[in-house]
Amino acid sequence: MHIPDGFLAPNVWLPTWGMAIGWIAYCLKKTRSILNDKTIPLMGVMSAFIFAAQMVNFPIAGGTSGHLLGGLLAAVLLGPYAGSLVIAVVLSAQCLIFQDGGLTALGANIVNMSLIGTGGGYLIYKLLNSILPGILGKKIGITTASWFSVMLAAVFCSFELSFSGTIPLKVVLPAMAGVHAVIGIGEAIITFLVLSYVLKVRSDLIYAPMVVAVNHE
Repeated sequence: MHIPDGFLAPNVWLPTWGMAIGWIAYCLKKTRSILNDKTIPLMGVMSAFIFAAQMVNFPIAGGTSGHLLGGLLAAVLLGPYAGSLVIAVVLSAQCLIFQDGGLTALGANIVNMSLIGTGGGYLIYKLLNSILPGILGKKIGITTASWFSVMLAAVFCSFELSFSGTIPLKVVLPAMAGVHAVIGIGEAIITFLVLSYVLKVRSDLIYAPMVVAVNHE
């Protein structure tokens, strides 16, 4: 899903760069309010873990392969904004150091995997968690949202490639959706196992939004 240079037209990669910069700026603003002695090292650990995990591919049918996206995993532990920043940092490092994804396409990759995958996946997780409360509901939300986070990113990537004239939507969308439906299963399994362990041994690490009390006098 890491789009290389030359696959996106300027009418696509320029707006997505703008969206990526705006999203990162907004996440930085929101993250400042939750930074503490626990959050800062956890962001570093998550960045290193996801960076390493994304370098390990698992085989898919037809000679293709997939890897952990990690957006939902980061969002559940750090919150949607800090989690999105972690994914954006990982994507930037992969692009600049390993040429995994093009520089012109980096904005689109951040939009797909940080904004849509991580932010969108977290919204699905919170919705399901509100419908199905408790540990079981949390685990169902984690598993389902992990799969959808991959699919949402793949769908947006398909539209970007289509709008760029690289490949028709009727070709790229079924291909991307089919492969990433399988990759999403791997994503859901890995995320479920990691977060289930965290829930068991250090449930305090799971992100909980701060509620600001309003004094009505």
